[in-house]
Amino acid sequence: MEAQCVSLLFVLAGLSAISAQEDLSRKVFLFRNEPSEAYVILKSQPKEPLHNFTICLRSYSDLTRPYGLFSYATQSEDNEILIFKPKPGEYRIFVGGEYVSFKVPENPVDWEHVCFSWESSTGIAEFWMNGKPWPRKGLKKGYTVSAEAFILLGQEQDHYGGSSDPYNSFSGELADVYMWDFLLSPNKMRSAYQDLQLPRCNMSWKNLEYEIKGDVFVKARLR
Repeated sequence: MEAQCVSLLFVLAGLSAISAQEDLSRKVFLFRNEPSEAYVILKSQPKEPLHNFTICLRSYSDLTRPYGLFSYATQSEDNEILIFKPKPGEYRIFVGGEYVSFKVPENPVDWEHVCFSWESSTGIAEFWMNGKPWPRKGLKKGYTVSAEAFILLGQEQDHYGGSSDPYNSFSGELADVYMWDFLLSPNKMRSAYQDLQLPRCNMSWKNLEYEIKGDVFVKARLR
């Protein structure tokens, strides 16, 4: 049976909001302030609790301090899923409040494409950067990720609903955000990096339902 996602709307007070659903191919979310209170809500979540998932995204920033990229918080766990970069040369990926670290090259400023997949039955955490796999690690074997989530880009949530520390905020450009409720094959991991055809899902950069909170702009990608 084909895996699917389902839309869910959320409303937050305190920041100006812009809602849309569109094909964002060759576009970016531009977070221009540093630090920032702005973020983008992703209005999709799984129909059922997750036993497997894959998340991919592309980022471009010259930040050297910690920042959150993708935050999936639930009522019981603010770091249910989190893609976090504490410093140049490292990514931390959280599932159920625990994390594994992946050391990456400290390259000159350039786009970085990352994909992360996780399998509950084995606890295997798989990390890819720029189309290449890193050594696999173990994380939260047997855990189930709740489907009742608040999902956003550009911040690390301190609790369900978006409260966050601006000094862990993202500044730069984000693009090509996808989430599946299954594991992508190695070929599809490479396809995601190359921006080729991918399996269908409602949380897709080519059909994204989102809401901007604060100073974030949708702009054409420069390259």
